[in-house]
Amino acid sequence: MVVAAIKEETDAEMDERAALDPGGVRVHWLSLGELSRLIEMFKREGVTRAVMAGQVKHKQIFSSIRPDWRLAKLLLNLRTRNTDMLLGAVAKVLEDEGIALISSTAYLEPMLAPVGVMTRRGPDETELGDIAYGVTVARGIAGFDLGQTVVIAAGACVAVEAMEGTDATIARAGALFAGMADEASTLARRLTVVKVSKPGQDMRFDVPVAGVPTIEAMCAAGATCLCVEAGRTLLFDREAMVAAANAAGISIVGESADVTKS
Repeated sequence: MVVAAIKEETDAEMDERAALDPGGVRVHWLSLGELSRLIEMFKREGVTRAVMAGQVKHKQIFSSIRPDWRLAKLLLNLRTRNTDMLLGAVAKVLEDEGIALISSTAYLEPMLAPVGVMTRRGPDETELGDIAYGVTVARGIAGFDLGQTVVIAAGACVAVEAMEGTDATIARAGALFAGMADEASTLARRLTVVKVSKPGQDMRFDVPVAGVPTIEAMCAAGATCLCVEAGRTLLFDREAMVAAANAAGISIVGESADVTKS
């Protein structure tokens, strides 16, 4: 196994984990802008299949990274710089070089969210209504490749995800709603988070993900329910995630792709 570790995103612990593997995992550290160097390394190592693991934040496109000539040319030729366009273009470049980018869930299928309630508590009537509305809104923004998460309260959309990511969207919703709802308000301070995949989701990249940090963000924001798309959302450390949700009284439910696309 060969690991291409992105300096701007990968934890330094990667070297320690690789050293423990008896198979001799080789780790190569590269900057996010070094597409040519990445391809050269893959070819030198005899790599013909690759899988994207982890996250590169979309906002990195506008950071201080310096793209090499190949990445700069790719960026200049993009009509828009949304996730699908950018990563799809990178995948095409790899494919042209004989490196197939496979599904990011190829080795993680047991971590995909199941259909149904995963916590001790299921969604109540209000949360079910917010889920139904939230799915409609989330599918809309996902169709434009803007984000995959919305936060709903009492049938109103409080926040939609853009470039900041799910946890930051939840935090923003909590901050917004804190100023609108109090004990005297007709709206209880209860937020429902809905996360879906994109229409025609390319499973090679940008697959929806949730985990313990998601629950922590929900606790801080006053969110009480999380709905994810079953079979298309990765749940990292699911046991710990569900345990944290149970402790906080949060409901987690997986909706089938058919339901979220209806």
